[in-house]
Formats: sequence, structure tokens, C-alpha cells
Amino acid sequence: MFPIRDHNPSDRTPFVTYALIALNVLIFLSYYPALSSDGRALSAFYTTWGLVPVDLFRAGEFQTLVTSQFLHGGWMHLAGNMLFLWIFGDNLEDLMGHLGFLVFYLASGIAAALGQYAADPFSGIPMVGASGAIAGVMGGYLLIFPRARIDILVIIVIIFKVFTVPAWVMLGLWFGLQVFSGVGADAAGGGVAYWAHAGGFIAGAILAFPLWMRIGGPEYWKKTHGHPPHEDAEYENVGASRIPRVKRRRTSAPPPAPDLSRVPPSGRRRSSRNPWSGRRD
Repeated sequence: MFPIRDHNPSDRTPFVTYALIALNVLIFLSYYPALSSDGRALSAFYTTWGLVPVDLFRAGEFQTLVTSQFLHGGWMHLAGNMLFLWIFGDNLEDLMGHLGFLVFYLASGIAAALGQYAADPFSGIPMVGASGAIAGVMGGYLLIFPRARIDILVIIVIIFKVFTVPAWVMLGLWFGLQVFSGVGADAAGGGVAYWAHAGGFIAGAILAFPLWMRIGGPEYWKKTHGHPPHEDAEYENVGASRIPRVKRRRTSAPPPAPDLSRVPPSGRRRSSRNPWSGRRD
């Protein structure tokens, strides 16, 4: 289950969101294709530019709080993060302004990294990815647009189905999954940095709180009922499955009644059959 779009159009062009996506992609292309075949070289690169918790304060490598946000561990890692940024970033940039959104994004990423550091400060495993910063965007989005409509794609074996749900359902489930997974995971064992996700999400909601209060706070929610303060974007075929369905024949149903309108009156000859008569030879 993952989101594919929201119904919340923005009024201004999200230049910073586009620039962040482009920068993440370009940086990834600058190192991953060349180093992915050499595990040692790739590991050394991540150790240098990723966030290594044990070295953050001991070696003073504070620059990695920012540089780690622009590195990714693989193609799917990059694609998933950029999809979330594409969906949720434009609306916060619309409200915060370009510079304000950039500061918010980087601050959320730093807070997320510190959250993972707090979970295991002696870890020597480098942490990379924009997930923490994007989690902050999601936290801010949830605070301001809790009932914005989100289209999510659900994949069950070979069935692909799109559902439209309120933002609080999709983002609340996502946050709950991060906390649940973080509690059950070994922070020192590597893998997904769940506490960075959870920390970034909380930080994003906190950082967006002054904006929420400035636009009305609880009164804003009452006025909009949690929806965006404008008409929702509409898409064709929302919720329609692309998988063809096989119609089964009902054996218990009685056969259709004969079409008596085609029976000629008594004494009149039948007309010759033609290809459009609906009959079979």
C-alpha cells in the first residue's frame, strides 16, 4: 500500500520541491552506478558522507546531518522517497513559501537524524536517505490537511486497486507502522531507520505548528473541516481496477424468453436470413 497522488492542488509552482527531487536524483546518479558494483567503495562513500552516529559528536561530523539527506541506498529507495516528496511537498511549499519550505525540509531531516542517533548513539552503521526530511513533510501535511483526499494503490498478489482515503488515515497508519517497527527492530542491526522516520514526522508536525496557528489553528480546522481550503482536484477512473474480471455464467437462472417479435404472422413467409438478423446457422 502506497500513495500515488493527492486531491490537493497548489496555487504556486513548487520550485523547491522540484529542485530537491532533481538534486537527489542527480547526486544518486553521480555515485551509485559507478560504485554499486564495488561494495567496499560504496561502503566507504556512505561512511564518509552518511551519518555515522558514533562519529557525530566524537569526531564532530555535523555536516553529515545534511549530506546524508541526499544519499540513497538503491533505486527503489530513491524512487519511493521522491514519490512521497512529489505528493506532499508542493502544498506545504505553497503555504510556507519557497525559502521557508526549504528551511523546514532541512530542519526536519536534521531532527530525524538526531532521532535515530538517540535510538543508538554508538552505532557505526552509516544512515543515508531523505526519508526523515520527507517524514517531516508528511507530519506537517497531516497537521494542516488532515482530511485531504489521498489516492493509495493497494496490491494484493496480482490485483491492483486504487482507493481514496483521508490523509489522516494514510499518514496515521504510516506513522504507526514506523513506531511499531522501531520498537520491534534492533537499532544496532542496520536496515530501515524507523526512529528517523518517526522523529522526522513528529518534528515536521511541531515545526508546522506556528504556520497552523497563523492560519487559524483550531478555527482553521472548523472552517475547512480538515479539508484543503479550495476545491479538490478530480481524476478519472479513481478506484477502478485495471484487472479484467471474468463473468461467470449463472446456471440456476432460467433461459431467456424467445423473441416473439421475430416470428412472422400466420401465412407470411420468413424473409431470407442476413448477417445482421441476430440468428445463427
